[in-house]
Amino acid sequence: MKWYNPPSKWNEEDGTIKVTSDAKTDFWRVTHYGFIRDNGHFYYQNIKGNFTVRVKVTGIYQALYDQAGLMVRLDEKNWLKYGIEFVNGVQQASVVVTREFSDWSVMPLSENPKSIWLRLKRTAETVAVEYSLDGKNYIFLRLGYLTTINNLQVGLMCASPDGNGFSVVFEEFSIVDDEFS
Repeated sequence: MKWYNPPSKWNEEDGTIKVTSDAKTDFWRVTHYGFIRDNGHFYYQNIKGNFTVRVKVTGIYQALYDQAGLMVRLDEKNWLKYGIEFVNGVQQASVVVTREFSDWSVMPLSENPKSIWLRLKRTAETVAVEYSLDGKNYIFLRLGYLTTINNLQVGLMCASPDGNGFSVVFEEFSIVDDEFS
């Protein structure tokens, strides 16, 4: 795996990736705010075809829009980020799909969980996202169109658009090739 916009502070040990996001980092394109940001942290590998990616995320969210989760990316104009976004003191299950312009959907969680498990499945041009509060029972959140391009970057993302950075731990990260499923 390699970094797109590596953070100043991170380490990987025994399959656990610990990151402190840098201040004023984000992934966003145009919609509503009128600006483009492509300086968030993304730790990824190249994947071809259909796949399912999973991860457990534990963050110490502090500032408005602190965020951590999964990302699937073709380029700076075509990507999806999915995970927790901290809005008004509440952890939100958040998905941003960008195809030239970003859209954003959030769903407040009933509590601010210590950890959340994320699962994303790509089938052709379609991406389905689910989350779990216990690592076993997943709740469907969104189905969307991303791209027909076969080769994508897939991995972990975090950012602190308004804050000075926060700590996040990624565990149980896996990508399963679903090409023949």
